[in-house]
This record gives sequence, C-alpha cells and structure tokens, in this order.
Amino acid sequence: MRAAGRTGTVALAIVLAVVLCATLAVAAVLGTAGLAPTAVLDAVLARLTGAASGLDPLDEAIVWQLRLPRILTAAAVGAGLALAGAVMQAVTRNRLADPYLLGLSSGASVGAVGVLLLGVGLLLPVAAFAGALAALALTLVIASAGGRGLEPGRMILAGVAVSAFGSALTSLVIFWTATGDSYREIVSWLLGSLAGARWPAVAIAAGALLVVGLPLLRSARTLDAFAFGDTAAAALGVPVVRTRWLLMVATALLTGAMVSVSGAIGFIGLVVPHAVRLVVGARHRRLLPLAALTGAIVLVWADTAARTLLDPRELPVGIVTAVLGTPVFVALLLRRRGRA
Repeated sequence: MRAAGRTGTVALAIVLAVVLCATLAVAAVLGTAGLAPTAVLDAVLARLTGAASGLDPLDEAIVWQLRLPRILTAAAVGAGLALAGAVMQAVTRNRLADPYLLGLSSGASVGAVGVLLLGVGLLLPVAAFAGALAALALTLVIASAGGRGLEPGRMILAGVAVSAFGSALTSLVIFWTATGDSYREIVSWLLGSLAGARWPAVAIAAGALLVVGLPLLRSARTLDAFAFGDTAAAALGVPVVRTRWLLMVATALLTGAMVSVSGAIGFIGLVVPHAVRLVVGARHRRLLPLAALTGAIVLVWADTAARTLLDPRELPVGIVTAVLGTPVFVALLLRRRGRA
C-alpha cells in the first residue's frame, strides 16, 4: 500500500510538473503584444546560448525583461505561499490558518509603505522583508509571554493582534502622507501585484523556495506528528517547543520573502492546501510537494488573467485570487460538510 501510494504521488507530481511547464509556456505567449510561441522560444534560446536572435529588440525585451521574470516570479511565489500555508495549518492545527496568520503581511506592508513614501522603491523588497520579520518577532514575543511556550491558540490570537496593529499603522501612514502616484503605487502593492517583477524578484523568490522551502518539504513526518497534538508528537520523539519555533520561523522567512516581491496575495496559501488535501489526503509527504506545484500553477494563471482580462488596464493579482478563491473555498467547505 505504501509503495502504491508513493508511486501515485510521484505520478501526480510529474503530471503537475508538466502542467506547470505548459502553463509557463502559454503565459509567456499571452499578452498585449501578440507574440508567436516560436518567437518566445527564439528569444529564450538566444539568451541562453548567446546566439543572435531574429526577433525585433523590442519584442525580445518584452519576452526576456517583462514576461519571463513575471511568470517565473508568480510560479515561485505561488509555490511558496501554498507550501507555507500547508505548514502553518499543520503547526497551528487550524485549517483556517494561512501564511499571513502571524501578522507577516501587515508587517511587510508597513515596511513597503514606508519606503514607497520616501521614494526609495529599490529598497521595497528589503523593507517589506524586514517588516515581516519584525511582525513575526512581535507575535512570538506576545505569544510566549509569561513562559507558557508557543501554544497554537496563543499564536493565533497574537497574530491577529499584530495584524490589526500593522494594518492600522499602514492606514494611518497612507491617510496622513500618501498622494497622487505614491498612493496608487501603495494601493497596488497592498492588493498584491507582480507588475514590477524583474529578474532580482525571481532570484529572491526562487532562492527562498530553495533555501527554506526544501527543508520544509523534509519536515513531513514531523508535521504528521503535530496533527495528533503536542502530547502525541512528544511521545513520538518530537521536541515540540523547539520544532514549533523552527517551523514557524522558517515559514515566516519563506512568506516574508514572497511578500517582499509580490505584496499580499491572498487565498493561495489558504485554499490550495485544502484543495490538494481533498485529493491526496492529509499525509504531508504527499501534501507538501503537490500543494507547492498546484500553487505555482494557480498563481501563474491568476496573474495571466490579471494582466490580460481587462487589457489595456491591469488588475492587481490579489483581486483575481480573492474573486476566484472565495467561491472555491466555500465549495470546499460545503463538500467537507457533506462528507461529515
């Protein structure tokens, strides 16, 4: 049974990987500037091999400087948020948990808004990441106050409090100082946008996925133990307090890196793990990699819709994920209720 389950998981992972590659190829073709698939392929091969491209320099720039960085960033961010959401739901034993549960998005928003208002947008990823880590630190300090350790319920309540404070601070700063172009830029970032993604953003998101995401994938057995509660996890040999700290910090680092390049994109980290769990079950050895692949596919398509549906205008991708994610989440809830 175990071998059959592992084989099925590998087969499904291969299918999702192929779908992801096809999604990236189609997304690179779609856009305001109509480019044939052969033109996109020619531009990519020319860059990778150093050969001369037969494309017009403008078309080559559209492919290499605009579309490819954006879709690769979307894939990495989608994978990272889905993976972080699955881990967060396991660590807190709360199926409503998402990557932003510990106030990370509100902390990142404070940092991002600050640098945008100061006119130093080049520092946006750094400021957003620093803000996310500051929010994490504050949440963990509040949750562990009194020497009671990191209990899931206290972490959630502390995260809610920090999120509310960060949101209020961001709103106050915007209300007091933002005008004109800075206001539009801030609102776009707060709603989640990949419009400004370039190769540095790809490096940040993909690097975080490799450095933090891969170790999280190896934590599947530990996350399975957490599903039975702290006492059961300790009986299975898991150092509960230290492991929870490590997983929470790792998830926060991964989420902070993703938010720093994309803004707060909702529902990916909440809905995707639920949808994948319904198909493959709750075992994290299967859930984590398949959720990451599914999240990458979903966000690439959502961002493609955001930049093409209302052409020439562009929607923040966070609006698209919310519009699509809400009915999907309701459908998942109704399906689970029907099974119950």
